[in-house]
Amino acid sequence: MTRPENNDADAVLARLAFDLPQERIAQTGAEPRDASRLMVVGESIEHRVFRDLPDLLRPGDVLVFNESRVIPARVMARKPVLNGFGGGQVEVLLLREEKANVWSAYLKPAKRAGKELWLGEHRAEIVGVLEDGARLLRFDHDLGPHLDEIGRLPLPPYIHAGDSDERWRERYQTVYAREPGSVAAPTAGLHFTPELLARLDEMGVERHTLTLHVGAGTFRPITGSVADHVMHAERYAIGEGTARAINRARAEGRRVVAVGTTTVRALESSARSRTGGVDGTVNPGEGDTRIFITPGTPVRVPDLLITNLHLPGSTLLLLVAAFAGEARIKAAYDAALAGGYRFYSLGDAMLLEKGL
Repeated sequence: MTRPENNDADAVLARLAFDLPQERIAQTGAEPRDASRLMVVGESIEHRVFRDLPDLLRPGDVLVFNESRVIPARVMARKPVLNGFGGGQVEVLLLREEKANVWSAYLKPAKRAGKELWLGEHRAEIVGVLEDGARLLRFDHDLGPHLDEIGRLPLPPYIHAGDSDERWRERYQTVYAREPGSVAAPTAGLHFTPELLARLDEMGVERHTLTLHVGAGTFRPITGSVADHVMHAERYAIGEGTARAINRARAEGRRVVAVGTTTVRALESSARSRTGGVDGTVNPGEGDTRIFITPGTPVRVPDLLITNLHLPGSTLLLLVAAFAGEARIKAAYDAALAGGYRFYSLGDAMLLEKGL
């Protein structure tokens, strides 16, 4: 478990609480993607459209994207039929492959260890139970190549998608998604289009990528004290080229722009992996992170953050408050609520300047 670095986080979360009408939760993304609204939050607040992003960046800025791809991790499994009994369905949300052919997963209804399930034609034995209630499923072969056939995209529960899985397989991915492994989209990147990326390239904005595979725990609300909230492990990897480009930009006084809170978490985890994060040097490599960024936690690497509008009472709301400052986030969310912004995964975006 990773504890927050500031004991006042509960008070901050309480002050940032808000009531969100259900109709403000976006059910469809903007079309085209870059037609979503963009709130620019610094010393003042400006209302733009996401395709205006090139007007807000500078040549030499470094945009850092999370190129993780959402996998079809929701599978309807069945129990085996024994002596004429059984055969019922179990909903499986695969979380990640913990080791070769062993996956952690949430089951509904939950099953005891020692039972078996069939995911399509693929047999799984339940071999363990994790602290958060997830089960460990052991397969006798690599399940990954079969997920497109047996699984569905694990859309957030607040998106009422019906049965149109084929449409979501494209729309609930960033246009640059490459590395499969997430069970939720890094949603800040959903606003980018190939045309917008080309415009950024033409104006001299650098683009670099890393990978953080988003887990189900990222979006889990804080239900008790912040100090007791458990952050789930997520895998990240940062290549030498990306680390070198970011460190060079920072040394030269150029801005680093993180696309999404997952990118912030990967960058800050990397910076802490060798030096404690004091100087913000990004270290190439990979590992698991449980970093919990709350107000009072220094954010060393990025200067700007592109992000969506988050759930009240969430770790993500604390992260953006740590990045931009509580007062700026309070003003921004008040403006979003008053101004008709759309919230959550398919909603509108913010461009946040780092607070002092």
